Amino acid sequence: MGALDGKVALITGAARGQGAAEARLFVARGAKVMMTDVLDEEGQQVAAELGDSAAYMRLDVASEQGWKDVVAATVEKFGKLNVLINNAGIITPVAEVQETSLATFQKVTDVNQIGVFLGMREVVEPMKKAGGGSIVNIASIDGLIGMYGAVAYCASKFAVRGMTKVAALEMGKYGIRVNSLHPGGVKTKILDDTGMTEEQAEEAFKAIPLGRIAKSEEMATLAAYLASDDASYSTGSEFIADGGLTAGFALEG
Repeated sequence: MGALDGKVALITGAARGQGAAEARLFVARGAKVMMTDVLDEEGQQVAAELGDSAAYMRLDVASEQGWKDVVAATVEKFGKLNVLINNAGIITPVAEVQETSLATFQKVTDVNQIGVFLGMREVVEPMKKAGGGSIVNIASIDGLIGMYGAVAYCASKFAVRGMTKVAALEMGKYGIRVNSLHPGGVKTKILDDTGMTEEQAEEAFKAIPLGRIAKSEEMATLAAYLASDDASYSTGSEFIADGGLTAGFALEG
């Protein structure tokens, strides 16, 4: 018996990195998974690898109609919807506030904030019909603290944190749990978008208590826990997995 046996999950940004790791782990633990992304070739490849337990569909998370279509397709294919992992997200190259264009700020907001809002809104009815469910919004420690040169990203992740709490308050009566997951640096392709190389990231993360950057699979494990009935009394909460990055400053050691 897998911890996610009988669950049907919709995972955004699932073509690679953390989303793909979540899709693989969810299937391994017994779930059926609808994977979405805008990277069609990579998404289809992962879905094919996972066989009949997974399917892929293109989704621009900032599209209202796109969300309606993918939620309907998930229920049609797998019969219900129990879990939403709002994983899709983008970041931009490091730039101070005065160097950040409105277009850049809005692009990040569309994907990281509007996408999460639309996803939560559209899954309420199918989750009610399924007798409840779990929504996991992938935020960041940058939704808890600031990050130099990332005003748009931080704003969007603080928003995800706040929206999670509102949704938890409103959806508890339907048996829908809503939590946010806050990674503190994961080895994925999103690092490329910051302008930081993998080597630079590895060096930077030597300074934190665990002394390394995280693997996508470590975040997937926490997402799977929150999606499962093992987390049945957790809602409106922030789950931090950052290797101790936000624990404080170590002046010696």
